[in-house]
Amino acid sequence: MTRLSIMMVQPKIQFIQGTDEQTIPHVKLTKSRDGTNGMAIFRFDQPSIFDSSGEVGDITGFYMIDEEGVLTSVDVNAKFVDGKPAGIEAKYIMRTPREWDRFMRFMERIFGATVVTVVIAFTSLMPM
Repeated sequence: MTRLSIMMVQPKIQFIQGTDEQTIPHVKLTKSRDGTNGMAIFRFDQPSIFDSSGEVGDITGFYMIDEEGVLTSVDVNAKFVDGKPAGIEAKYIMRTPREWDRFMRFMERIFGATVVTVVIAFTSLMPM
């Protein structure tokens, strides 16, 4: 008899692979009128990665990890105030309805596992 083993992965966000981000982001979602594409903008105020980035390395991207795999973006920008890191903005672009659905499953998992307030703004986008 064959046994199927399913390993559940705790959903997480990382900027450096292997180092989980602890800060809860503000998230803004936009979707085109026809529903074919969209964008998620994550804003992290004083992310925990700033506390340890000197010890673990440089920010290499934006990784959203769950049991289905990894969603990745390299559109990551740091915000500095008076020469000190203050925040991070990461953008994730979805170009198909399938990518949108996959992203929404990740959102349900991560925000079901974390106490969070998410403000979602649906606005019209120009076609990407």
